[in-house]
This record gives sequence, C-alpha cells and structure tokens, in this order.
Amino acid sequence: MSLTTGTPGQAGNRPPQGDMHNDEGRALAQEFVQFAIASGVLRFGEFKTKAGRMSPYFFNAGLFDDGAKLGRLAQFYARGLLLEEKTSGLQFDMIFGPAYKGIPLVAAVAVELARLGRNLPFAYNRKEAKDHGEGGTLVGAPVKGRVLILDDVISAGTATRESIAIIRAAGATPHAVAIALDRQEKAVENGKDVAHSAVQFVTRELGLHVFAIARLADLLQYLAEVGKPPAGGAQANSDDSLQTHYQRVLDYRQRYGVD
Repeated sequence: MSLTTGTPGQAGNRPPQGDMHNDEGRALAQEFVQFAIASGVLRFGEFKTKAGRMSPYFFNAGLFDDGAKLGRLAQFYARGLLLEEKTSGLQFDMIFGPAYKGIPLVAAVAVELARLGRNLPFAYNRKEAKDHGEGGTLVGAPVKGRVLILDDVISAGTATRESIAIIRAAGATPHAVAIALDRQEKAVENGKDVAHSAVQFVTRELGLHVFAIARLADLLQYLAEVGKPPAGGAQANSDDSLQTHYQRVLDYRQRYGVD
C-alpha cells in the first residue's frame, strides 16, 4: 500500500497503512499466532468482552509474564516494525509505552530494535504525577518528533486518545500505533454496534498509522490450516479442537467482523 500523510484528528484523512500482507508479513503473523497460543496468551472458550459480547477467543498480553515470553514478543514487534518501515515507508523517531502494560513492552522492544540496528529513544508515562525529584508524569527520553505508541490491542481507542494527549502536550507528534492483535470487529458506541472497528476509528478519525503483528484473519487462517486433516489418506495429525475453534471464531467474525 502506498504511503500518504494524514493530519491527526481530521476525519477522512487516512494515514499510511503498511503492506504486512506480503509473504514475509503473512509468515510473521502465522508465527506470532502459533506463539501466542502455545504461550497461553491466546485462549479459546467463552469470554465476555468490554463490549458485552461473548467471544470464542481471548487475547491477554499480560500473560507474556516471564523473560523468555516478553523477549520473544519484543522480537515480533521489532521484526514487524522493521518490515513495516520497508514495505510502507512508515517512519518514527521514538517509541512510547502507555502505563501500565506499555512500560515493560516499550523497554523490551527498544532493546530488540537496538539489537537489530535501529537504536531509538523511548519513554513512558506514570498514572500519577510525581511531586518530587524531576516531577511530572513522563519517564525516559524527551518526547519529541514522530512518536510511535506501543500497545497490545485497541479495544475502544480510549488509551490511544490518552497517549495522543500526553504526546501532544510534550510538543511531539503522535504518528503511529503498533499493536499485537487487531480483532477486526465492530466497535460499540452508546451501546450499539457501528460499522467501523476501534482500529479503523484510530486510523480514520485520529489520523494515526496502525500496525498490527497479526489480525483475526490470520488467526482464522492458522486454525484452518492446523486443524485441517492431511490429504491423501495419511495418518491424521490434525487437532480436532482447533477445527472446532475455527468454526466458532469464524461464526463470530461473520457476525461482528469488519475488514
């Protein structure tokens, strides 16, 4: 996809979206889905979402809760962001992690990006302002230039709007958001489903480039492939439970999904 520039906050001005749908991007997404399931971060069952829906799957990034899993997660973000730079022309000068989940995430991703040759400053915010020492709510490098916000998912865009306000107050430009998973489902406003997703709202209304390591479509592809019986009468090695999950997730996407 081509790179264009949107004005943050101006409706209808759509910022650039990368082409993570190329072969390398698709492979990365499948690898990430497999890792998230194996880590117990992506689970199947019945889960009530913030929107009040009963979802057949749940993604809880808080369960990337040891050094190995956090380090691997950071690798996916870093690899995806470098690929996004190459394929879409996305450019950013620093990364920002919103409290609280974004704090360890932004530090880990900064370390991994530096290891891959892209050394960037990073910062994060406190929930409560510090009234001694240096004071304030921001910690880390000075917030300036084009800022990439790191988060796990975008549920309603509230956390993103809070980060935008913090970044603008510091005199910098909120430029993009990187998330682990795009649920690709309709947002809820005033208790009713709307035609756009929370990610699309951030893109179209807030004017930010949104990058996701994987999307619901990638999860469906993974479930379909792993749960598929082998061809040619070979001994079955498919996971029947994954095929069951595939149908339930597909039904959910058909009811609530957006592209």
